[in-house]
Amino acid sequence: MGFFFLEPLWLIPMIIALTGLIYIVMLSKKGNKKAALKFGNINLMKMASTHQKTKKRSNVIIALEILAILFLFLALADPHIPLKQDKKGVNVVLAIDISGSMQATDYKPTRIQAAKQAAKTLVNSLENKDYVGVVSFSTGASTVSYLTPDKEKAEKRISGIAANNGATAIGDGLSLAIDMVSSIPNKKRFVVLLSDGVSNAGVISPTEAATFAKTNDVVVFTVGMGSEQPVILGYDWFGNPQYANLDETTLNQIAATTGGTYFKSIDKNTLSDIYKKLPENIKREKEPTSLKNLFLLLGIITLMSRMYLTKIKWRILR
Repeated sequence: MGFFFLEPLWLIPMIIALTGLIYIVMLSKKGNKKAALKFGNINLMKMASTHQKTKKRSNVIIALEILAILFLFLALADPHIPLKQDKKGVNVVLAIDISGSMQATDYKPTRIQAAKQAAKTLVNSLENKDYVGVVSFSTGASTVSYLTPDKEKAEKRISGIAANNGATAIGDGLSLAIDMVSSIPNKKRFVVLLSDGVSNAGVISPTEAATFAKTNDVVVFTVGMGSEQPVILGYDWFGNPQYANLDETTLNQIAATTGGTYFKSIDKNTLSDIYKKLPENIKREKEPTSLKNLFLLLGIITLMSRMYLTKIKWRILR
């Protein structure tokens, strides 16, 4: 939202008043010229040439009157401009994958530990007025920490997260995060969803969850935990290796649907960098700040200046 007037109808009488004043001034000057031509003797013309100070003073008075009208009516129109950050802050919910693949050790010491440390980094970077919540998901989804301005409390809850041997229900995790982030209205809403696998469980599909987020004006940033080398998670009954698979297509689609961004990490350092820079992507609405008092002050100063010049300074100089 840019510059706007809260009471724009006051601009109409302002224009009328300014137009009227300028018209009167023009008529007055025109009348003075006619008078000078009508009585145009040499003495009168000499007198006119010696009264340049009077003309200058008259022009100053007119300028001050125009400015006073302009400032005072602008104050009544109550102009606003976005200068300050939104006092309400934002809601941020972290959705963290705790499925079996998060126990992999390609991120030191493990993927889940690296994810928890990165999440704490983001929580610490949020502003005091922001609310943060945490959910986790594997075969299902559960609440870790409800929305709260208490960042220390959220960090403690994150510390208690542990990976299990469950599957990956990205849709369920995202849906729970959307419910939580929307629970406190009138705030901008963001979800940061981290996963290292393919959605293979849950009741709600990732596509349905993304649509749900868009309907609720929730922006979702997705973070994929991958690796440059194949990561073996274990072996099946026949001794075949089971590799970690990252579904980047789904994470990209979720971010694109909701107006967010997809980020991919390949190790602990890149994951940490992503979470450090995430606050730059959390765009905050600026609070419209009223300029009413500023224009009111300028109007009063202008009127006081006019009174000082006409009632004090120029009387002394006569």
